[in-house]
Amino acid sequence: GGPDQYTALHVVGDLVALIDSLGEKQVFVVAHDWGAMIAWSLCLFRPDRVKALVALSVPFSPRSPARKPVDGLKALYGDEYYICRIQEPGAIEAEFARLGTELVLRKFFTYRTPGPLFIPKSGWGSPDDEVPLPSWITEEDIKYYAAQFDKSGFTGGLNYYRALNKTWELTSPWTGAEIMVPTKFTVGDLDLTYNIAGAKVFINKGGLKKFVPLLDDVVIMKDVGHFINEQKPEEISALIIGFIKKFN
Repeated sequence: GGPDQYTALHVVGDLVALIDSLGEKQVFVVAHDWGAMIAWSLCLFRPDRVKALVALSVPFSPRSPARKPVDGLKALYGDEYYICRIQEPGAIEAEFARLGTELVLRKFFTYRTPGPLFIPKSGWGSPDDEVPLPSWITEEDIKYYAAQFDKSGFTGGLNYYRALNKTWELTSPWTGAEIMVPTKFTVGDLDLTYNIAGAKVFINKGGLKKFVPLLDDVVIMKDVGHFINEQKPEEISALIIGFIKKFN
């Protein structure tokens, strides 16, 4: 289906069906980035199905009644901000095809700038760009991921971004609602999500706790970028297991 089939309501519906298919009443959820956004929505719509949540990199984002999310990002960062660039169906797919899947993945995995990601309309560099990998991801990993994306294409993943405004329209009944699920949140201090306008204040000065009253402590990992679970696998595993153990 088109982008409208990728709203939070559609995807959470799929998750509920998945939990049902496992024969479980409640599950522990661990989720990163887009997974975290979907997990927050799952907890918002169906807290009865979630025992506890560990969210990585992306905090809960309360719905602003005043402005659609993509419009807000466009006003803040302009048309070349990556989320805005993704909106037009086919355009970013063509750019990724020009660069080649492997190079696109290298560019994303090595992005450690604590600031917004821009994909210029003039092109996101050249297909000949050399992008050395950090120690925590191997050539073999990249080749595996690239092979998977070459099979599936990028459109499914990109459609999550294209459905952001549609989700915003459909979720007006949850404006101001709280997340009533025990939650642990962790983010790297170099993550672009942690460095977006207002994020640090929201996360550290009580904003997140206000919307997620059952929030455990927040862990800010020093010198860690966006792919926190790849960069610090032992620490993240210990954090997840430690939190889940509280409920057994």
